[in-house]
Amino acid sequence: MLAMTDPAFYVNVGPISIKQICTLTNATTNQDADMSLSIEDVAALDQAGKFDLAFIENPKYVDQLKTTKALACFSTPRISDKIPAGVIALVHAQPYRAFAMVAQALYPATTNPGTMFGDVKTAGNSLVHDSAIVDDGAIIEPGAVVGADAHIGAGVIICSGAVIGKCVKIGKGSYIGSNVTIAYAYIGDQVIIHNGAQIGQDGFGFAMGADFHMKVPQLGRVIIQDNVEIGANTTIDRGTTRDTIIGEGTKIDNHVQIAHNVEIGRHCIIVALTGISGSVHIGDFVALGGQAGVIGHVSIGDGAQIAASSRVRSDVPKGARWGGIPAKPVREWFREIATLRKLAQREVKKTD
Repeated sequence: MLAMTDPAFYVNVGPISIKQICTLTNATTNQDADMSLSIEDVAALDQAGKFDLAFIENPKYVDQLKTTKALACFSTPRISDKIPAGVIALVHAQPYRAFAMVAQALYPATTNPGTMFGDVKTAGNSLVHDSAIVDDGAIIEPGAVVGADAHIGAGVIICSGAVIGKCVKIGKGSYIGSNVTIAYAYIGDQVIIHNGAQIGQDGFGFAMGADFHMKVPQLGRVIIQDNVEIGANTTIDRGTTRDTIIGEGTKIDNHVQIAHNVEIGRHCIIVALTGISGSVHIGDFVALGGQAGVIGHVSIGDGAQIAASSRVRSDVPKGARWGGIPAKPVREWFREIATLRKLAQREVKKTD
């Protein structure tokens, strides 16, 4: 049975014609393609039906491409000749990105999460301090708490169970999910913070001693710039004597730990279960793979990429690609793996 998007959760404003898709994404197609045909939905290759749009970017899925029933399919130029007859080929250098553009056009409401409770215009059973400022158009769901002197910007959604601390400022159009806690923080415009994230708690700061470990006051803030997205159950500690900063446009996955005094640049990607220790500096457009770890007080240069499960223990140059434990340039890492594999195979032959 072909899958379809559940209309109870997602509102589809389609259809959208092949001509509109090409205009929107700058994709090219066959000269004989019927540009007046329309797609009604987006779907995976192996689940797409006769009115759906699919995509392929990874050659691993060519077998699914051969049997797809989609009306049209985005692909790279290298794979486009494998699109079966009867499927309109939409050729694009970045098929996944083009697919996302069409999905956004069909489902515009999904780019900004809605309320968990439903359409509410007033605070209901929420607890908003008398000194807090709530701008027009903000929605504060039942069970949410807004502390003294907090400022909630226009169009902000604060879901049930969220707690916004004293003097916190949240910029316009931002979304704060259920059970999020925010303290000692300034949040920019159009920020999305998913359920359960914890922002602005104490950093792990202790002056160790032979008799006891003395707690170091955490006197900084968390600054989250515009258009950042933070995944569920991620934790971002406030700084000790300086701010913890998350740069504009950065996207952070679920279950990420960001320690005190960390500075993360613009448009970074940080994947799930990554841990970033205190006082790390990360440049712009850096990508950290899942379960990556970064020890304290190192720098990662602009555009660097760190492979999943790697451990960064020294500064990473701008534009570098590192991986391994400890992390090193990927070519060096691959050579080490190949050498170890050969040694292991040699030892196995000796014992056979």
